[in-house]
Amino acid sequence: MAEEADLDLVVISPNQAPPVAKILNYGKYKYELEKKAKEAKKKQHVIDIKEVKVRYKIDTHDYEVRLKNIRKFISQGNKVKLVVMLRGREMQHSSLALDLANRFITDLADDAVTIEKKPMIEGRNVTTWLAPKS
Repeated sequence: MAEEADLDLVVISPNQAPPVAKILNYGKYKYELEKKAKEAKKKQHVIDIKEVKVRYKIDTHDYEVRLKNIRKFISQGNKVKLVVMLRGREMQHSSLALDLANRFITDLADDAVTIEKKPMIEGRNVTTWLAPKS
């Protein structure tokens, strides 16, 4: 019957008893499957990791701008990596960098933010990971 109609015989689900087969144009069928997969991929949201770098001697306005950026990233559904950078002799004041990271966390506590990783000293930086609440 498929040869008479100049179409292909396609097995749709071979694991059923009896197997399901259709007579159709295989090229068109394959194109429709690719189109559905592309549409599904377009609708899903990929979570990005945004990085915000600051120094521990940050001014109040700069701090507010970084805080606003973190809130924007979190509201978009992205994760945020907060890095407080230390250079040279600033390593002696790593406690101030930890305090700054904790200050960011306390100011973001009212928003829908979860702390994935608490502030830790990693080399010359203090890093913490923030994510939106699910």
